[in-house]
Parts: sequence; C-alpha cells; structure tokens
Amino acid sequence: MPKKRKSGGRSGGKRGRASGVQCHGCGKIVPSDKAKKFSVYSSAVDYRLAKELRDEGTIIPRQKKIVYYCISCSVHKGRTNIRSKDDRRG
Repeated sequence: MPKKRKSGGRSGGKRGRASGVQCHGCGKIVPSDKAKKFSVYSSAVDYRLAKELRDEGTIIPRQKKIVYYCISCSVHKGRTNIRSKDDRRG
C-alpha cells in the first residue's frame, strides 16, 4: 500500500514514542506529536462589560489555555483543512 505522508502524520523525528494528550473534542488519547495544538484565551469578565471597560482604559487580564485536538476533530471543527496531494508535497 502506498504511503500518504513521509512523516506518517507526525512531527517527532527519531524521538521514539511520544507521550499522549487528550483531545478536547472527543476525549481520545492522541500522541502529542500528532495532535493539533491551539491557544485559547479566556477572560473572567463578560465580553460586553469588557468592551466598555477597555474603552475606559482598563487592562483586563485573560488566561491562555492550550487545547489539543485529534486530526478528525480538528478537521470537523474547521481548524485544519484537507489539502490536495500537490499542496502536501509542495
């Protein structure tokens, strides 16, 4: 059977077995070098109130949360696009 990707869909190199992370969408355990990683910022203040406060010059702190998705959830949610064979190789 032909091989679709040279890397096998991973970014590990010759590191051996990668540790697993949990998918935020479906809960599946995915190798960390295969999972798609996204940064999500959240604030404790409601966005309508935060807009008014920001207009007055207030600095509103927000927390950065790292979210991991498996490939299927990432494609389903529109975070990752399926590319053609030419785009993958090029």
